[in-house]
Amino acid sequence: MSTGSDRRSVLTGLGALGVMGCSQQAAPEAAPGVQPPRPAVAMAAIDLSALEARDGGRLGFVALDTNTGRSLGWRGDERFVYCSTFKIYLAAATLIRIQDGHETADRRIPVTAADMVSHAPVTGPAVGTGLSVDRLMQAVVEVSDNPAANLLLKTNGGLEAMRNFYRSIGDDSTRVDRFEPEMNRLDGDKDTILPARSVANLQRLFLDSASPLNAGSQARLLDWMFASPTGVDRIKAGVPAGWRVAHKTGTGGYGPTNDIGLLYPPTGQPVIVAAYYHATPTTSGAANDAVIADATRIALKSLGYD
Repeated sequence: MSTGSDRRSVLTGLGALGVMGCSQQAAPEAAPGVQPPRPAVAMAAIDLSALEARDGGRLGFVALDTNTGRSLGWRGDERFVYCSTFKIYLAAATLIRIQDGHETADRRIPVTAADMVSHAPVTGPAVGTGLSVDRLMQAVVEVSDNPAANLLLKTNGGLEAMRNFYRSIGDDSTRVDRFEPEMNRLDGDKDTILPARSVANLQRLFLDSASPLNAGSQARLLDWMFASPTGVDRIKAGVPAGWRVAHKTGTGGYGPTNDIGLLYPPTGQPVIVAAYYHATPTTSGAANDAVIADATRIALKSLGYD
């Protein structure tokens, strides 16, 4: 996996954001609207080396302020194993299939004992019965159910279909190689993403007038992201009082600690954040969470939010 960390690499990784620009969105309580894109007006590197030095590890972080078009980041074009953060994109891919008439939200998918892998809070109790496609999507986004993710991957057409989804939204770099839970293991560039690319993907899905998600699908996915109870000490702990966070966490269990999402101030448009922290196996989960919270706090302050 890439380990370069100079300032130029950060700005190169942020370049995709400048090309795509930013666009505005309606308040999260309503179905998101589509508006003309706002061009990016500045890109800057933010020095997060002190957070890495505190406990060790490698941090990838990118923030895009869609109110101003400003973006900043650290290690924005380096690869990080994404763990369960990909489940936002899996749910988006499934919603597009529903929109296109290739799937229905209420279709029930059988859940068997053979489907069970670690972390099955929703699918575990459903073994021997079944769950709707809609419930499986909710389970992967809100509580990161792993068997639900595998069931959706398979019903959508497998790993190649997931690769095709990324390519369809302009992402030609994210790797899709394995199912849950194997995808969480470090193995070269397998199942990795660039933080800058993840921010660009979220921008494309939720804020771009060319989003493949219609307003109803955007609102449905945001509802699950807002409702997720996970990661209270990550991005959520780094935002000012009164902000709302629609996000998805990912955790490798041996160091990788991630969180991506849209951060809504009390007024105005969201800040999009992608945080991927490859911590060392010896650091605590609380310390890893704190790195993401502190990076979020530093970035928002740099963008003018106190």
